[in-house]
Amino acid sequence: MGVRCSKLGLCSSWFRSSRSSKYPPHKPLPESHDGDSGAGVPSFCQYSLDELKAATDGFSPDRIVSEHGEKAPNVVYRGTLFETGRVVAVKRFSRSAWPDARQFLEEARAVGQLRSERLANLIGCCCEGSERLLVAEFMPHETLAKHLFHWDNQPLRWGMRIRVALFLGQALDYCSSRGRALYHDLNAYRILFDQDANPRLSCFGLMKNSRDGKSYSTNLAFTPPEYLRTGRVIPESVVYSFGTLLLDLLSGKHIPPSHALDLIRAKNFQVLIDSCLEGHFSNSDGTELVRLASRCLQYEPRERPSIKSLLSALTSLQRDSNVPSYELMGISRDPTSSEQKLDMSPLGEACARMDLTAIHEILENIGYKDDDGISNEMQLSFQLWTNQIEETLECKKQGDAAFHSKDFSVAIDHYSQFIDNGTMISPTVFARRCLSYLMSNMLQEALGDALQAQVVSPDWPTSYYLQAAALLSLGKEIEAQETLKEGAILEAKSKNQ
Repeated sequence: MGVRCSKLGLCSSWFRSSRSSKYPPHKPLPESHDGDSGAGVPSFCQYSLDELKAATDGFSPDRIVSEHGEKAPNVVYRGTLFETGRVVAVKRFSRSAWPDARQFLEEARAVGQLRSERLANLIGCCCEGSERLLVAEFMPHETLAKHLFHWDNQPLRWGMRIRVALFLGQALDYCSSRGRALYHDLNAYRILFDQDANPRLSCFGLMKNSRDGKSYSTNLAFTPPEYLRTGRVIPESVVYSFGTLLLDLLSGKHIPPSHALDLIRAKNFQVLIDSCLEGHFSNSDGTELVRLASRCLQYEPRERPSIKSLLSALTSLQRDSNVPSYELMGISRDPTSSEQKLDMSPLGEACARMDLTAIHEILENIGYKDDDGISNEMQLSFQLWTNQIEETLECKKQGDAAFHSKDFSVAIDHYSQFIDNGTMISPTVFARRCLSYLMSNMLQEALGDALQAQVVSPDWPTSYYLQAAALLSLGKEIEAQETLKEGAILEAKSKNQ
């Protein structure tokens, strides 16, 4: 573990201003919730490229989100925003995409004004040089494609399939009511599941077409007929794609619409419907969903139903409206359950249960062994020990003494002097000041220090565990659980090396 010499100067200057603003101020746009349950979603912001690099560990391959429906050259990363600890999805376009920066910003800002509990909302973007990135809410329970086509434990229940169709219709209806009726390449990868396992529609498909790709995938069998004729997307094209998703939900497979329509005309419903669903729904409900799918897939756009009429029909099919989605999905919401499955060190376990006394004892015992690589580099970087370096080391020494005696306010002062001097970098000092802040109920400051320790040493599990402790203190359980998982993964990797 450690920071390479090539990064040393950058880190030193960067951390001199660690207690002031670390990045240029965001440029938030006015919030516009319109009473549609956008509570808790931040205003749309323009982020700097440095912020998003830090959030994704320099766009690390380990951060790439699998099965997100975004194929190369566009890539989606799981990121953690430095200032808030919020977990986000960061979509990075290829360099040939969106050559017009103004068009990209206008599109992103327009989509960023939408706020709905049925969307994985867009909360920011970045437009620097040739870089084009979008930042959205992160959905921890993967995609509909995963749960429908590649399930591990149990197939998606009938009641959940109806809920997916209904919530998707509500998302599209909301977007249409806000002037965003067009959705590009609607498919099972664009539907994601949030922390409560509620289905949400990815906001990425609301962006208008760019040079980087067409509005639909290259699989012509699933493309609306009018798009093949004109190359244009119209609202009725979205209804056609909605019909292909209804087929996916019915069959548990990705069946070409032409083949499905042949089966429907022959009244061969048994072949069309997923065998895993046998006995779990009534014949009338199954027949109605087949009818809705066939109406959506009509060749002529004008013969397809409106989203509102589809919503009315789908609402009447709901039978489990009072059952939470996580129960229908078989997903536990017990915060301790995921902790128990993780193979963590005693430090990770202490952070997961918020045992500050145990964290203090473990940090004391660990000492500074994880700083060895960084300390050696600093010695190579300075030919002579100056008075400033001696003063810096004295600050650390006094901070350690206060930390040992549990005088945390004094420890904060001395560690802050060490950090502000900027001549030496120590992730352990950030970790110790983080715990001192937690002991002093300075929770946001504690989170900031844990994140700064991660910037110095991206592969250090301790920084992730301390982030989790700070996030739990702030009441952000979902983000904390995700961060605990990352720490456990890094710990497992280090053991196997």
